[in-house]
Amino acid sequence: MERYNTSYSAGTAAQSAEYDEGLRKYMLKVYNYMSSGVLLTGIIAMVVANQLVSNEAFAQALFGGPQRYLVMFAPFAFVLVMSFGAHKLKASTLQALFWAYAATMGLSLSVILLAYTGESVARTFFVTAAAFGGLSLFGYTTKKSLSGMGTFLMMGLFGLIIASVVNMFMGSGMLDFVISVGGVLIFAGLTAYDTQRIKESYAMMASGEAVSKGAIMGALNLYLDFVNLFLFLLRFMGSRE
Repeated sequence: MERYNTSYSAGTAAQSAEYDEGLRKYMLKVYNYMSSGVLLTGIIAMVVANQLVSNEAFAQALFGGPQRYLVMFAPFAFVLVMSFGAHKLKASTLQALFWAYAATMGLSLSVILLAYTGESVARTFFVTAAAFGGLSLFGYTTKKSLSGMGTFLMMGLFGLIIASVVNMFMGSGMLDFVISVGGVLIFAGLTAYDTQRIKESYAMMASGEAVSKGAIMGALNLYLDFVNLFLFLLRFMGSRE
């Protein structure tokens, strides 16, 4: 009986170590995808912003006509395709869509970056990176379930979208301030919540294909949290040109 217990404990410990190592590799893959996507977006945004300033023909070709709506809404289309097609699409297809999404986000953000000084954009980026890192670490290490907070945050996100649409017509400075504060708080909370959710989802993945797809979709969620947190912080910390 004593031998059985010893063997069982050893087997359990080995399985636990194998699971922890698999989880570590999985989360590392998620963060690598996410950080690479942010880097790609940043590079394209800076290159395109410089071209918009120095090349009028380029600016007209990209944003001078109806095509500007294609540039603006293309990232949203990629997110929809990835979200609704995650179970049907191959991991390689999801990966290609993720890179395409990050690239088109760079095009969209290039116009926004032109409205702020380069110094304030850089400062806001580093503040966002530090805040994101701390919040994501909290979500990964905390033993408390954040599922209840996630429901509240998603309701707040829908409210934020509705308020933003309403304020497009109202143009209220006070409402804009409330939206900015709400956006920072909501995406700060979502960063911690999504990290915990991505970590817990690893236990339900049975195959290498599922793990690869899960890592890409997890990276997409964290990417969205990072970029939106950056944009809302930029409203407070950005210095207008």
